[in-house]
Amino acid sequence: MNTDILSSNIKRYRSKKKLTQQDLSELSGVSLPAIKNIERKKGLPRTNTLLAISKALDCRLQDLVKPIGELSAVRFRARSKMNRREQILAQVSKWLNDFAYLEVLLSDKEEYKLHILAGTSGKLSPIQYAEEARKIIGLKSDEPIHDICGLLERCDIKILALPYSSDAFNGLSVGEDDKGPAIIINTWERISIERQIFSTAHELGHLLMHLSDYDGKARSENKTQEKEADLFAGYFLMPEQGFNSEWEEAAGMPFVERVMKIKSIFKVSCKTVLYRLKQKGIVDDMIWLRFQQLYEAKYNKKLSFKKEPFPEGSEPFGLKPFDFYADRLSRLVRRAVEEEKISISRAAEILNLSTEQMMERVAEWEDFG
Repeated sequence: MNTDILSSNIKRYRSKKKLTQQDLSELSGVSLPAIKNIERKKGLPRTNTLLAISKALDCRLQDLVKPIGELSAVRFRARSKMNRREQILAQVSKWLNDFAYLEVLLSDKEEYKLHILAGTSGKLSPIQYAEEARKIIGLKSDEPIHDICGLLERCDIKILALPYSSDAFNGLSVGEDDKGPAIIINTWERISIERQIFSTAHELGHLLMHLSDYDGKARSENKTQEKEADLFAGYFLMPEQGFNSEWEEAAGMPFVERVMKIKSIFKVSCKTVLYRLKQKGIVDDMIWLRFQQLYEAKYNKKLSFKKEPFPEGSEPFGLKPFDFYADRLSRLVRRAVEEEKISISRAAEILNLSTEQMMERVAEWEDFG
């Protein structure tokens, strides 16, 4: 038994459940000094102690003592230093292992349709990458994306919603070599759904355009690649032909309502729409201030333009959580449970639920089909 691995895993599970050392002590019946010593890597605890801790953390004993695979084909660059970076990567690694386990168990794996593009780094512009990606997936040249999670999951890109209390981290992506491709998005409640959708498309851009530069140890952002991924995301979500058509159809509407209509059709932020108008030369840099003034005059509410898109609570007529929902893993878990290939407790662990919550989920499946 490795004390470093044991300490790291206990800290990770405790942090995930938002428990203090005192909380864990009370839930497990293990003394606080013993908990502290384990996390400080001072000596090896008895099996009964670890069993009590694993029960309190709602995980298996083996999950506390086994190492989590290190990710190498990963792009995880935050705008500022993150104290929980390694914990997040460990959680992602475990999630990928569980996902791959279910796919093998059920012989259920989708085709990675975008693989052909991932090997063409630098051969196309970001806009061309976006257009080609849409063609390969089967989207029409003017078609909005109504469910980006479902769309990418059908292309064998795994999506994980991972709430993390920081707006310095929007998401990360993992290449095929580490059981990907996968996109992990920060779904913290203060990050708008528009941002979550945009970040998903942004990370897809990295997977297709910058895969050769993926490095699990790299921490700083490449500004050029970030701009390219943003440009990809804008045109992947809001294709030029579709934007032009919808903008012209709304020509008779007041400007603010016109922007809102385009925003709602393509599930992007207002600022994404305004940025496209600026790119096309329809408006100039003053549009940001002008839109704020028009919106405030109409709705008696101020907007912030500090970030793209608006912060939580200020995005006009914002999207809701059900507009960004990944469900393929849940479907695999349900099938595995119903075919009696995994237990309720194992299903709960994979979905990060308590056993009681998992039993309630199963009851809903039985009641509502």
